Amino acid sequence: MLKNNKNLLKAKELKNDEFYTMYEDIEKELKHYEHFFENKIIYCNCDNPQWSNFYKYFHDNMKKLKIKKLIITYYDEFKPSYK
Repeated sequence: MLKNNKNLLKAKELKNDEFYTMYEDIEKELKHYEHFFENKIIYCNCDNPQWSNFYKYFHDNMKKLKIKKLIITYYDEFKPSYK
């Protein structure tokens, strides 16, 4: 039950989405699709690239995956969004 899981409740309180998308899990899943990324442009819409494990994974593995380009966007009500 959700209320018995302290880590999950804390993540919910802090609105920490990356608790749910852990880098290791992304790595384990996407290794099955590596050949699809070659020479592709990856568009990653995330909450914030500083926290996004999807962004970190693609950034860390651009050369290995032979990604042509990585585009990151997000919305921040206090700052201009960027790529």
